[in-house]
Amino acid sequence: MVADGGSSEFGNKAAADYGVGYCDAQCPRDLKFIGGTANAEGWVPSADGASGVGKYGSCCMEMDIWEANKISQAYTLHPCQNDEAKRCTGIECGNNETGDRYNGTCDKDGCDFGTYRLGNHTFYGPGSEFDVNTEQPFQVITSFVTEDGTDNTDVVEVRRKYVQNGKVIETPKIQLGDKEFDSITDEFCDAAKDAFGDQKDYQKKGGMKQMSKAFEKGMTLVMSLWDDHDVNMLWLDSQYPTDKPASTPGVMRGSCSVDSGKPSDVEKNNADAHVTYGSIMYGTIGSTMAGTATEYTQ
Repeated sequence: MVADGGSSEFGNKAAADYGVGYCDAQCPRDLKFIGGTANAEGWVPSADGASGVGKYGSCCMEMDIWEANKISQAYTLHPCQNDEAKRCTGIECGNNETGDRYNGTCDKDGCDFGTYRLGNHTFYGPGSEFDVNTEQPFQVITSFVTEDGTDNTDVVEVRRKYVQNGKVIETPKIQLGDKEFDSITDEFCDAAKDAFGDQKDYQKKGGMKQMSKAFEKGMTLVMSLWDDHDVNMLWLDSQYPTDKPASTPGVMRGSCSVDSGKPSDVEKNNADAHVTYGSIMYGTIGSTMAGTATEYTQ
């Protein structure tokens, strides 16, 4: 993704502030502009007029470093066969409505590490009974571990920990088959896909080695607060897919009702929803914790 939204290349003054230049592994077709050109051809508006889909989509590799609300969280890797932003059409977009989700250029499912979906329902949520209490501020720390610990080799592991009230909170270990995992690796992704019976599109699209191409080029940070016109955010915090029993491994992703998350409800009843981001840092592993290490307890 071009950091300035393509304004320097295409002269579009709206630029990144208004989402121009955006792309992700869903190859979204609801974008108004792609590559400096209006996505007007074949545009079909949504029922409420707030969104819609056009003929073209915009595909690129995606690292969901923090998709969350107060109920659930996940971080996810989405490799693509293309290693830069690509305007797509037809099958290469992987359109769900034509049954081509896994035939496109990008891995739409991704390999995700969400503690609730993986079976730990007491780690993250609103209240003091959770290890990470989402009613209070906390810091999210993500580490990208390479083959040899330098910036010169591929990323082989992505780790996550938190800091809250002066305490470092590690991601809990999750049992999958005969092994435990507390981070995303290709081995974890294999085990999770097997456990959940999911398509191995992450592996098909190149896995961590392919994602490393995006990390090497540099990725653009996007922050947003959004709702979901496709499946009402159920993939994050409820039962999804809804046509499978809740007891099926990987289906329960949070404690929200399957009737929740409808944009018409969210936009009417939660128009004041907000999030605060601060102290955004990047650097060598261990250098980005706010404050000093001596201030924290494990």
